Amino acid sequence: MEKFSNFTGLVAPINRPNVDTDAIIPKQFLKSIKRTGFGPNLFDEWRYLDKGEPGMPCEDRPLNPDFVLNQTRYQGASILLARDNFGCGSSREHAPWAILDFGFRAVIAPSFADIFYNNCFKNGILPIVLNDTVVNDLFQKVGETPGFELAVDLEGQSIQLPDGGSISFELDTYKKFCLQNGLDEIGQTLEMKEKIQSFEKKHQDSNPWVFEELVL
Repeated sequence: MEKFSNFTGLVAPINRPNVDTDAIIPKQFLKSIKRTGFGPNLFDEWRYLDKGEPGMPCEDRPLNPDFVLNQTRYQGASILLARDNFGCGSSREHAPWAILDFGFRAVIAPSFADIFYNNCFKNGILPIVLNDTVVNDLFQKVGETPGFELAVDLEGQSIQLPDGGSISFELDTYKKFCLQNGLDEIGQTLEMKEKIQSFEKKHQDSNPWVFEELVL
């Protein structure tokens, strides 16, 4: 997993509550477990005017001109601004895979579905919880200001605004450590590889009978 570093990014708004994971990445795209290649199908049913299928090239598909991510002003966005209960629905990890593959590194919302929230940290995405008043203000500023950018400071747990103001956010210390070091549970386990191998050798030496082949 890529380490999360401080960055400044263009903000794109998804101004609707209860965006579920089937909207984020529809069920027909869940056949692959490669973690990559899902970006073109992020919000597939909202972005395109036809029905998307696995393996279908997206370059020539008809775009929905009314969908926010198809608008020129939001091209290249890396921060997604959302509403309450973002990522609800099924627990599919493909949802954060698609968000990351599209280019988003942070998602800001008043609340997230629990499983989606935790899956973000496992895939190098920073989900930031801010209260409704702050989020409403950000939606207004994004709408009024083409090219609206925010600077995300993970170490300082703050967001820098273009006018010089800042917004602080809370974050679990353990989850913060994982993002900063690019570690999920498997990565942390692999950091203990030598100790694990040492334990396994001692266990085998002291209990050789456990490792003998069973002869029937």
